Amino acid sequence: MEFNKPNIFISKCIEQDHCRYDGSMITSEFVKTLEPYVNYVYSCPEMEIGLPSPREALRIIVEDGEERIVSSKSGKDVTEDMVTYSENKADELKNENLDGFILKGRSPSCGVKDVKMYKSFGKSQIIPKKTSGVFGGIIDDKFSMLPIEDEGRLTNFSIREHFYTRIFTTARFKSIKKNMKMGHLVKFHSDNKYLFMAYNQGRLKTLGKIVANHEKKKVEDVYKEYELELLELLKTPTSSKRKMNVALHILGYFSNDLSSKEKAYFLDLLQQYMDSQIPFSNLASVLEMWAIRFEIDYLNTQSIFNPFPKDLIKVTDSGKGL
Repeated sequence: MEFNKPNIFISKCIEQDHCRYDGSMITSEFVKTLEPYVNYVYSCPEMEIGLPSPREALRIIVEDGEERIVSSKSGKDVTEDMVTYSENKADELKNENLDGFILKGRSPSCGVKDVKMYKSFGKSQIIPKKTSGVFGGIIDDKFSMLPIEDEGRLTNFSIREHFYTRIFTTARFKSIKKNMKMGHLVKFHSDNKYLFMAYNQGRLKTLGKIVANHEKKKVEDVYKEYELELLELLKTPTSSKRKMNVALHILGYFSNDLSSKEKAYFLDLLQQYMDSQIPFSNLASVLEMWAIRFEIDYLNTQSIFNPFPKDLIKVTDSGKGL
């Protein structure tokens, strides 16, 4: 299966350049592995507002009830510069046709969550509450429909799998959106039926009604409505129970043709999956093999078997969350 390359914004300090406050660059096996399959767009907000590298580290402080971003030692306030840059950059990125973001976690500029706050600069107590970085918070607000993750969370297998599924699914949709032909949309919806069912069966039905277009809307309006519903469907991660139900549904296509031992083998795999011992891709590979064996063409194009390039499936570096 061929995959369209998603457009991903990434913090420049992650495998792109030595631009951190200490002059270093963040190494990320995940980011390096993903690079051949995506188009990276990047920048460093801190350097873009004129700060050098190396430089004084920044921090978020609370002053008169307001969050400010300042130099950690001297207290130099760069809040206005950072907000202006972030707002302008967010507007600029709307023209990049982005499919997702990978931002530097816990950064006072790029962090989306878990950013420490202090009472002041210099030697100061940490406030027992966390926030977002200035740039990260603005991006999260302006691109709330897109997947926005940090490099730390993406070491988790389940989070990473969900991120992959979202960016490659939306990239494929955007590829057919260029020509806006109803036939292409019908096929896209058909090919993703079981993937969407694993995410949200109710929204799958809604998407089906949009494609049916009983109201005879303009093609442009159908695509726009479909895209909004698609992005909503993909926002909430699927669950092992919903994936199990889909696997059993697909199994029904050839259950009468399988031997009792083959069925028992698959049900044993299914239990291993439900016990978080193996990833869903193990089940998908067996189902895909049977779809080929019994020549069920409808199943052979289903994206649930390969929602993203197989080379990206890595369990060994998964941390928590199979």
